[in-house]
This record gives sequence, C-alpha cells and structure tokens, in this order.
Amino acid sequence: MERTGISVVIPNYNGRKLLEEILPPLFDALTQSGQTYEVIIADDYSTDDSVHFIRQAFPEIKVIEAEKNLGFSPTINKGIFEAKFDYVLLLNSDVKLSAGYFPGLFRYFEKSDTFGVMGRIIGWDDDEIQDGAKYPSFHGAKIKTTGNYLPLEPTAEGCWYSMYLSGANAFVDRQKLIELGGFDELFAPFYVEDYELSLRAWRLGWKCYYDHYAVCRHRVSVSIKSKASKKKINTIYYRNKMYLHAMHLSGMALFTWYIQLLPETLIRLLTLRFYYLNALRMFLQNRTAMKQSMHRFNLIADKKNKIMSVKEVVDKITDSLTGKNIKRF
Repeated sequence: MERTGISVVIPNYNGRKLLEEILPPLFDALTQSGQTYEVIIADDYSTDDSVHFIRQAFPEIKVIEAEKNLGFSPTINKGIFEAKFDYVLLLNSDVKLSAGYFPGLFRYFEKSDTFGVMGRIIGWDDDEIQDGAKYPSFHGAKIKTTGNYLPLEPTAEGCWYSMYLSGANAFVDRQKLIELGGFDELFAPFYVEDYELSLRAWRLGWKCYYDHYAVCRHRVSVSIKSKASKKKINTIYYRNKMYLHAMHLSGMALFTWYIQLLPETLIRLLTLRFYYLNALRMFLQNRTAMKQSMHRFNLIADKKNKIMSVKEVVDKITDSLTGKNIKRF
C-alpha cells in the first residue's frame, strides 16, 4: 500500500565520484521536506566501486544491482517498481538538489490530474540556466524535443505547464507512474524516454508542470558521454525520435511525418551522416517491439473517456501561455 512520503530513485553507472557530491545535498533536501523518505539506487552494472561506496558510506540506501548493463529505462524502472511512497523523485546521478527543493512541489498534487513537476536546472558550478519548462513545437510534422521557456514574472503560486518532465529531476505521482508502466524500455540505452513518458501522461489527461523555485544543479552529459561514442549517441537519439513519432502521431500527421522523413534521410546521406541511416534501419527492424509498446499504451487508454492527440496537448500548453511574459530558449 502506498504511504505519504518520498521515494528517490537514482540510476547509476560508474558514478562513484558524482554520488559523493550529490548524496549529502539530497539528504539535506529530504530532511527539509518534512516527509518520510527512502533512497533507492539502481546500479547499471557499474565497473567502478560505486556499489561498495554506497553500502559503506550510506547504508540506509537501498541498492539494486543489475546483472548486465541495460541502459537508463530498464535500470530506473527497477527502482521505480521498488518505490513504496506516493511521491517519486526520478533523479540523475549528475544532479545536485538545493536544500529547499521539495516544499513548494506538494501543492501541485492537490490537483487529481497532476502527473508530476520538474524544477529549474542550472549549472553545476554557475547559475546559468540549462533547462526550464519544456516548450512544445514542431518542425513541419516533426516534434522538436529541445525547446525550453522561462516565466519572466514567476510567482510562488503560479502554475506553468511543461511538455515533458526532464528525467534529470522529475517529481511524480507514483500511482500514475506505475499505471503507465514506467519508462518504455524500447528507448534503451538512453535519450527521449522522458519526453515519451510525459507524452503518454499528457495524452491520458494528466498534467506536467514546471516549478521555478525548485532548483537543482546539473553537470552536463557526464553519464552518457562517459560510456558512448558521439556516433552511437547520435544513432540512438535519432532512432528514438523516430519511435516517438511513429508511436504517438496518427492519421495525416503520421503520414506527413513519414513523407518528411524521406528528404531528411536523403540530406543526411548527401552530407555523409551515415549514423542517420543506421538509426532508420534500427527503427524499421524494431517495428514489432514498437507496436507492442503502442498496444500496452492503448490498453491503458481504452479505460479513459478521451485520449488527447499530440496536437491537442501542444495546443493546451501553448494556449496557457497566451498573454504571459515568457522567454524561450
């Protein structure tokens, strides 16, 4: 049975040095939250001494060890399904929380349709803003996944929609997260899975928010760059973007996206970016697994009165910003 409190789930791969820096501030923030809490670290078959360090320095942390390297979604899912409290913070191992991160976040869950909320992400060593609320936009039929916006006149009582919750710091309703089945493991080893999870939530009528006063610091791309080449990163990223479109667009929007895919593939071939062709090959080879993911979502969606299209989600977010003073970046 769920209980009021916070479960923090951290995926880890060879993050010993980062964990030394993020765990003490995390416990400070949890203490200031006023909630009962637990911390779960799901280790993705690390080859450093991460697990030994955690067990020696923080014996109160629950450690889940993988038998082989699986990637972000399968690893964090192991932690998600072990979480016992009704709020779950999904936290990357390269993200350090501010002491006052939690208190302003609970008000969002007074609304029954809240899926979750993310905070403002600034630099590890400076106050430069890396991520704000996620702004939805299209390039033709293609969903863009990189847009941010900031409210220029934020208030502690304001509510700002976010197209998705960054996997770096997503504070979510455990029950809804479990109902969705966690992150889709089709997207392993990394990238776009946080957008896709949030899009599933939005389409079911659950809302994602951004809170300007919940601040955390992020060390840019340490965890992924440490174990993957740039070519592999690009291949997986574009493959996963293709999954996102094929799984969530429908009708004319889906048809138009496939048409748009043709010249984009040709352009990348002419510019010798062959990783894109490899991404397309992987996408086409995995269509059966992709359809299985779509079927699982449709089983959940069938229980709802109305499922929103991607365009309806985008319109809802952009309409909420009409007349608001924001900065896009």
